[in-house]
Amino acid sequence: MARSRAKDYDEKREAMLHRAATAFARDGYDRASMAGLAAECGVSKALLYHYYASKEALLSDIVRNHLERLIEAVEAADPGGGEPAARLRALVGALLDAYRDADAEHRVQIEALRLLPQAEQEELKALERRLVALFAEAIRALSPAAFEARPLLKPVTMALFGMLNWFYMWFREGGAISREGFAALATDMLVAGVRDLDRPTAI
Repeated sequence: MARSRAKDYDEKREAMLHRAATAFARDGYDRASMAGLAAECGVSKALLYHYYASKEALLSDIVRNHLERLIEAVEAADPGGGEPAARLRALVGALLDAYRDADAEHRVQIEALRLLPQAEQEELKALERRLVALFAEAIRALSPAAFEARPLLKPVTMALFGMLNWFYMWFREGGAISREGFAALATDMLVAGVRDLDRPTAI
């Protein structure tokens, strides 16, 4: 008979994922061991193995869980239709808010996803593409004509992610700009740039 899950199984799993992500981000994936990760998580090695058969499985679940949370947050914040700049600002704000308390997971996604087997990488990259597509759609709506005849949508979308993906490296709560303030700043810079693409001398 299969062993039933404890009522707090998911809660314990979430805590393990966060603590393991912290260890991977701090020490590097290559230097981590299951024994060290168990100690980081405050559980026995046997209990950690009950949840995850390997540190590779842990890494995969950390990245998957993080990306799914980001997608969920952005989709929930998307008002659809409406004024395009306001819509994009809502998406950017939701993404940066979802990054809150997830610096370790975000760093692991950026730095360690490539260490997984190719098949798992492709599954996780599909989630990344889904997230990017949500923003690309909102960016296109800013000025459809600017993107009609030129392959600029992907570069512009990735330029936005260039601003957002490294936010965790320098941002400090209580610093010169708030999380919400930077969401507005990044959006305004992007919107202004897209509007300039309509000029005859633009790229």
